[in-house]
Amino acid sequence: MKLTFAAALAAFACASPALAQPNVVIILTDDQRADTLQYMPTVESELMAKGVTFDNAFVVNPVCCPSRASILTGRWSHSTGVWGIDGDYGGFHVFNDASTLPVWLDRAGYKTALIGKYLNGYADGSYLPPGWDRWFAHTLHPNAYYGWEASDGGSAASFGSAPGDYNTDVLADRAVDFITDSGSDPFFLYFAPKAPHTSGSYHTTPAARHEGFYAGLTPWRPPNVNEADVSEKPDYIRSLATIPWASLDGLRESQLESLLAVDDAVGRMLAALAETGKLQETLIVFMSDNGHEWGEHRRAHKIVPYEESLRVPLVIRWDALGARGVSDRFALNVDIAPTIAAAAGIDAPKAEGRNLLPLLTGTASSWRNRFLIEDRMEPRWAVPAYCGYRGERWKYIQYATGEEELYDLVRDPYELENLAAMRRARVMDYRTAIRRSPCDPPGLRPLSLCTIHGTPNADRIHGTRRRDWVCAGRGRDVVNVLGGGADVVRCGRGFDRVRVGSRDRVVGRKCEQVLH
Repeated sequence: MKLTFAAALAAFACASPALAQPNVVIILTDDQRADTLQYMPTVESELMAKGVTFDNAFVVNPVCCPSRASILTGRWSHSTGVWGIDGDYGGFHVFNDASTLPVWLDRAGYKTALIGKYLNGYADGSYLPPGWDRWFAHTLHPNAYYGWEASDGGSAASFGSAPGDYNTDVLADRAVDFITDSGSDPFFLYFAPKAPHTSGSYHTTPAARHEGFYAGLTPWRPPNVNEADVSEKPDYIRSLATIPWASLDGLRESQLESLLAVDDAVGRMLAALAETGKLQETLIVFMSDNGHEWGEHRRAHKIVPYEESLRVPLVIRWDALGARGVSDRFALNVDIAPTIAAAAGIDAPKAEGRNLLPLLTGTASSWRNRFLIEDRMEPRWAVPAYCGYRGERWKYIQYATGEEELYDLVRDPYELENLAAMRRARVMDYRTAIRRSPCDPPGLRPLSLCTIHGTPNADRIHGTRRRDWVCAGRGRDVVNVLGGGADVVRCGRGFDRVRVGSRDRVVGRKCEQVLH
């Protein structure tokens, strides 16, 4: 971690009332990859160069609606109940909006505004969620950049196909107006444009002034784009069709070009903050709700637990604090609400994320070294429900299909070699962690801790040369695990005779006869 801490520590130690309760601006893009900030010159020069960039920022569920619910509450999907974008387990209608970041800030005297996308499925513009003083939210045609509608404080507002109707620019106008008219009270602005979300198959609509700006980029061909060798991948990955190269290049170019209007909006909001004398006392967060694949693992979407979907850009600028640089610590979308609450000096009820301010000030004595990832079954995108952990080196995922993945991210950053069948000891440790975790997506039952199972009958069970987790059945069993790895044996309800070595362990129910 490389940060400039001297000014940050001094400011934090001598916090003024303005520092204790700053204005807050969240800029939340839709489906932006973590490796795209270099294509946004204003974000680079005005946020990254003057704030802290988190090189290891992730979402815990790489889907729009669940991630936004986590950003607004600081809670995982297993707590918010928002697992997807629609249906019985997803979308606006299952989200409990009674206790969210805007509610907490509004009660603390903040003037609050949502400008842009709220949650998937929000279509009845007459409903105004609690906590928001200014409301300008997408309703119909949520993925359209032209020809879209919004709820303007409960009244319908329609936009056509004229250049001035371009979504990002309309939202920027409203955001600048809110900053300019915010008065003396602290404010919270949640600016959520659609960009760079696709507006059609493998395509996003940039503003007319930016069309063709990134045409002719070097083709995007990392090792895991349309890879031919998928023998170690789960069945659903192996069955996916190869995506045409031209479509991938077009997707990449159009998404990057759409981000230029967001970059313009960032510049306009910063100018408005400076003109009103509020820039110094404003905490600015730039991030995305999830990443996006440009053909990696034969996908041009998100949802899957691979790096391209999980990683997001995250930059925090707070001039009054003075921290600048790069942090390599894990920062998650569930951390945003408790961080802002801490900066405002208020509680974040039931938040499960962590306050990032100690990372900004360099005062964090310890930090997470892994985190839980989760998602429910997404039939339309052929992704089973999963639970997993992303650590500093290892990533483990188990699916509702019973399939497992384990990747060494140091040696295999593109996640091409699934080691689940070869690293059984590590897999079993992760299985244990999953069973102890609160991860419970609909459709998934945590995998057993046994690699070898007994039956109700009398069994003769032999271990393998790998590490085994043997669970005897209800019969009169004979278990022999000599000559294998450091095995674990759990006896059943019958009379069990077990032969183990010096490295083996017998756990749980007492075995009737143990021979060494």
